[in-house]
Amino acid sequence: MTTSRPLPTAANVIELAIGGMTCASCAARIEKKLNRMDGVQATVNYATEKATVSYGDPVTPDDLIATVEKTGYHATLPPPPTMAAPAAAEPVDELRALRTRLWVSVVLSVPVIALAMVPAWQFTYWQWLSLALAAPVVVYGGLPFHRAALVNLRHGAATMDTLVSVGTLAAFGWSLWALFLGSAGTPGMTHPFSFDIGRSDGAGNIYLEAAAGVTTFILAGRYFEARSKRTAGAALRALLELGAKDVSVLRGGVETRIPVDQLAVGDRFVVRPGEKIATDGTVHEGSSAVDASMVTGESVPVEVGVGDSVVGGCVNAGGRLVVTATRVGADTQLAQMARLVEQAQTGKAAAQRLADRISGVFVPIVIALAAGTLGWWLGSGAGPAAAFTAAVAVLIIACPCALGLATPTALLVGTGRGAQLGVLIKGPEALESTRRVDTVVLDKTGTVTTGRMTLLDVTPAAGEQRAEVLRLAAALESGSEHPVARAVVTGAAEVGDLPPVTGFANVEGLGVTGTVDGRQVLLGRPRLLRERDLVVPDDLARAATDAEAAGRTAVLVGWDGRARGMLAVADQVKPTSREAVRRLRALGLTPVLLTGDNTTVARSVAAEVGIDEVIAEVLPAEKVDVVARLQAEGRAVAMVGDGVNDAAALAQADLGLAMGTGTDVAIEASDLTLVRDDLLAAVDAIRLARSTLGTIKGNLFWAFAYNVAALPLAAAGLLNPMIAGAAMAFSSVFVVANSLRLRSFRPLA
Repeated sequence: MTTSRPLPTAANVIELAIGGMTCASCAARIEKKLNRMDGVQATVNYATEKATVSYGDPVTPDDLIATVEKTGYHATLPPPPTMAAPAAAEPVDELRALRTRLWVSVVLSVPVIALAMVPAWQFTYWQWLSLALAAPVVVYGGLPFHRAALVNLRHGAATMDTLVSVGTLAAFGWSLWALFLGSAGTPGMTHPFSFDIGRSDGAGNIYLEAAAGVTTFILAGRYFEARSKRTAGAALRALLELGAKDVSVLRGGVETRIPVDQLAVGDRFVVRPGEKIATDGTVHEGSSAVDASMVTGESVPVEVGVGDSVVGGCVNAGGRLVVTATRVGADTQLAQMARLVEQAQTGKAAAQRLADRISGVFVPIVIALAAGTLGWWLGSGAGPAAAFTAAVAVLIIACPCALGLATPTALLVGTGRGAQLGVLIKGPEALESTRRVDTVVLDKTGTVTTGRMTLLDVTPAAGEQRAEVLRLAAALESGSEHPVARAVVTGAAEVGDLPPVTGFANVEGLGVTGTVDGRQVLLGRPRLLRERDLVVPDDLARAATDAEAAGRTAVLVGWDGRARGMLAVADQVKPTSREAVRRLRALGLTPVLLTGDNTTVARSVAAEVGIDEVIAEVLPAEKVDVVARLQAEGRAVAMVGDGVNDAAALAQADLGLAMGTGTDVAIEASDLTLVRDDLLAAVDAIRLARSTLGTIKGNLFWAFAYNVAALPLAAAGLLNPMIAGAAMAFSSVFVVANSLRLRSFRPLA
C-alpha cells in the first residue's frame, strides 16, 4: 500500500506529455523519480503517456521536465485544450514506422527459421544466406529494444527490453563467432539437433533463427500494443470537434459567415433550424425548441425564447434564433466538458500488466543466472565454447517471446470475435476491470430507451373517433419541426394522407394552432386550450395527468370550442432493455439508472426495465461525481452511455461501454464500444471481455511456467540453444493456439 504525502500548500497541478516509455515499469520508474522531489506528488499513466504532477515552490515545471529527462525519457508541457485549436494529429508516423519495421522483420525471419528448423532444406552455404537475412532483423528490427536497453543500462535498470536485447545480441554474436572463427561456416554444414551441449563444443552451431525469431515476435507484440494506444487522446479531439465550425454573425444588420474561433463575447449570431448553436449565449430574438440531449441528456427538446440561455453544441430543432454570445473558446460548457474528459482519463490508473510486473524481478534474475551458468561451466573445465553455449541457451530459453505474445494474440482474437458480435474492445487495459466490476450505471436516453420521441397513445374524448383525432392532430403538426410533432406525424401513418394546414402559428411554450378542413385546430398543453376558451373534459384532463405521472409528454388537441383528444408521447424503452438488465444481474452486476431527465420519467423507465436504483436530474459534471461517489463506496463501476454528456463519466468509470449509435465523443472515451443498438450487446461485451482477460492470464501463466521449468534445464546443459529456440517457438505456438479458442465464443441465446 502506498502512503500519499500531503500536497504542498497552494500546489500547482500540471500535465506532462511523456515520451519514450516502452512498458508499465517505465511509468513506475518515472513516477518514483518525480515523487522523490520535495513537495511533488505525481501519477504517471502509461496508457495515455501523461504525468499528472502537483508541485509547489521552489519546484518549477522545468525542474520536473529535467527530472524526467535524467531518468532517460522525454517530457513536454502540452498546450491547453481550446475550442478554437485544431485537433492534434494522430501519431500515425510512429505507428507506420513500427509497422514497416515489423513487416521487414517478418519477411526476412520466415526463411531463416524455416531453414534452421528443417535440416532437409539446408543447402550448401544456407548458413550464409541466413546470416544475410537475420542481420537486418537483429540490427534494424531490434533497434527499439537495443536503444531502450542502453537507456536502462545508463540508469541502472533492467526491463523486458534488456532481456530481449541481450538474448538476441548474444545469439547473433555467437553465430558470428561460429561462422567466422568456428566450423559453422564450412560449406555443406547442416544444423545438428541435440538435446544437450555435451555432443558438441558449440563451434558448429548458429542461433540466427532464435535471434531473428525472438526479435520479430516481440516486435509484433509491441506493434499491437502501440496500435491499441494510438487513440488515447481521441476522446478529447472528438469533443473539441463537436462544436460548430463557422457561424453567421450579425454586424451592422448584415449576416457575415466567419470561423467560430473569431466569435467574441457580445457578438450576435444567427442559428437557423437544424444548425448547431456555435457557442454559449442568451437568446436575443426568436423562439424555438433546442435539442440538448447530446449535452444535457434531456430526451425532450427544451423550448427557449428571448432571455433564455443556450449551450454551444446543441441543435436548433425549430425556428430561427438570434443569440448573443456570452462565453467563447475555452470558457464554454463544451470546452469545460473536454477538460473533464481529459482529467478523468488522466486520473484513471492504468492496469499494470502481469508480464511487466514479472519482468521487474524476472529479468535481473535471468541475467544473473546466465552469468552464473557461464561461470559454473568455465569453472568445471568444460571449456569456453560449452560454457558460452549454456549461457546463451539460458538467455534464449528465457526470452519472453510467449510473454510478449500472451496479451496481443488473445486481444486480437477476442476483438475479432467481438466485432462479429457488435462489440469493439479497445485494448488490454479495458479488460482488467471487467472481472471485478459489480455495478453497472446505465444512461437512459439512447441506451435504455430509443432516444427518439414516439407516439404511444391516443385517447379520444367521449363521442370522438380516434382516427379523426389523430388525423387532424397530425395534419396540424405536419407544419412543425418539433420532435413531438414529428412523433405525432410518424404515428399517424395509419390514417393515410393528411389534409393541408393553413394559418399555422406557434404559440411560444404552449403549442400550435392552424386551420385544417375549415376547422380552427389547437394542439398543446391544457393551458393553451383553456386560454382559447376550449372546454377540457374531466376524462381527458385525468388522462393527461396520468400520462404525465407515467413519465410521458401529454398534449391535448381540440376544435369547435372543445378538447377532442389526448396524445401521449415519450422516449420509448428499447424492446430488449428489460432482458438485458436481467442478464446483467445474472452476471453479478447491480444496475443503476443515471440520467439528466426528470425524476418522474426516470423512475417510470426504471420500473419498466426492472432497475431499483435511480439517479436523475444530473448535469454532465455531476455524472462524473456520481460515478466517483460509487467508486468511493468501494464499488467497481461499469458505465454504459451514448451521448457527449456521458463522455467524462465513461472515462471516469472502471469500465466504459459506449453505444455505437451514439456520439464519437462517447465512443472514444469508452473502453468497449457496442456497435449494435442493443443493450444486450453490453452483456455480450462483458462476458467476452472476461473470457479474453481469462485467456490472457492463462497465456501469461503458461508462458512464465515454461520459463521456470526450462531455465534449470538450460543452465544444467541439458538444452543447447537450438533446442532452446525450438522450445521458445513452441511456447509461442501454444499461446497463439490457446488464444484461438476465443473464436468459439457464443452470445447468450
